[in-house]
Amino acid sequence: ALEVATRAGRLRLFLQADGQVRVDMGAPLLEPPMIPFVAAEKAAEYALEVGEEILRIGAVSLGNPHAVITVPAVANAAVARLGPAVEAHPRFPQGVNVGFMEVLSPAHIRLRVYERGVGETLACGSGACAAVVVGRIQGVLEPSVKVSLPGGVLVVDWDQEDSPVWMTGPTASVFEGSIAL
Repeated sequence: ALEVATRAGRLRLFLQADGQVRVDMGAPLLEPPMIPFVAAEKAAEYALEVGEEILRIGAVSLGNPHAVITVPAVANAAVARLGPAVEAHPRFPQGVNVGFMEVLSPAHIRLRVYERGVGETLACGSGACAAVVVGRIQGVLEPSVKVSLPGGVLVVDWDQEDSPVWMTGPTASVFEGSIAL
C-alpha cells in the first residue's frame, strides 16, 4: 500500500496486478452539517430551489461537498446552466461539486461533474464516489458500480454507511521533471 497526502486527507492506494489502482476514499459524510449543507435533517433526497425549478438532489461529502442530480441522459443534461447555480447555492456555504448522474443499470452509471471553482471536468474521482453513494442510499445502485465519465471509466464499491468507499481505475504518468535549486 502507498499513502498519499491530499487536501482532503491521506489516501491509501493499492496497485493491482492488472495495473489498476484501488483507492480507499474513506467513509462518506452524510449528516448535513458535516457536508456542509443546510437541511433540517439527513435524507436520501433533498428539494433544492434553483430559480423557478425544484431540483431533487442527494448530498454527501468525501472530503469535499457533492450534490448529485439524477438525469434522464447526461448527454443533454443542463450542466452549464445548473452547475454554477447549484455550486453557488446558499444552502452549500462552502460551495459544492455538482454531479449529473444517468443510471444505465443498477451496476452502471454515466456521470458528468461540474467542479466548484473549476467548471465541468473530464473526470472526478470523488464525484464518481459521491454519485454511487447517493445512488446506493436512494436504492437504485448495487454495491459495485461502473462509472463512465467523459475522461474514462472507474469502478466504485460501497457497501453501507460507516464503511469506506473504494475507487478503482487506471493511472498514467502525466509529468516528470527536475528543478535546479
